Amino acid sequence: MKQIKLLLLAGGFGKRLRSAVSDVPKPLAPVNGRPFLSYQIANWLDQGVGLLAFLLHYEVNSIEVFLESCRKQNRFENCEIRTLKESEPLGTGGAVAFAVQQLQLTGEFLVANADTWLGSGVQQVFEAEAPALATVQVEDSERYGSVQVENNKVVAFKEKQNSSGPGLINAGLCHLNADLFKDWNGQPFSLERELFPKLANSGILKSVFLETDFIDMGVPEDYFRLCQWIESGKKGAL
Repeated sequence: MKQIKLLLLAGGFGKRLRSAVSDVPKPLAPVNGRPFLSYQIANWLDQGVGLLAFLLHYEVNSIEVFLESCRKQNRFENCEIRTLKESEPLGTGGAVAFAVQQLQLTGEFLVANADTWLGSGVQQVFEAEAPALATVQVEDSERYGSVQVENNKVVAFKEKQNSSGPGLINAGLCHLNADLFKDWNGQPFSLERELFPKLANSGILKSVFLETDFIDMGVPEDYFRLCQWIESGKKGAL
């Protein structure tokens, strides 16, 4: 069985959340007395991740201290942990390309957003042929922008300002191949705005629809909603 490699995008500045969480980087935002990242790690390990690489830039030391405390508690048993530090912000695409280069990755791997909770889906997305993008249905797609899917393939993306009402959105988890990044020029770029639309236009980006708990806790309203859900023992739908 192939090892599941997961690259975690955890280097953002978290500006939208600062009115609610200002003293720690977004992945360490407290949820029911624990850093949000601790829930994420436990969830990914439960789903079979064998290598977890943290792609960092903002507040690197705080996250590394947290990860070291996890190591001391033996929370990474059967999982290899790596950290990479960007000297300057590289965007989501640049961060992944940098990781591919630094870790000398070949073949396939997953990429996830540190601030997005998905209750399940790792195996499902990993088993899909790369490149593949996890999608979920939401009641209002305006905050995210929507994804247009036909015959299980992503054919187009709608920007936030052109999207509203119920729809499919990018769920913050994807299955990619290292070859997509072999010609990287070292400059920042975006997975969402540059790579994914290019793959969709080429007709090769698959959609993996997930029916699972989903929340992007990057804004105060959804962060507080996540806190309430965790405190309730994950009762009800997010």
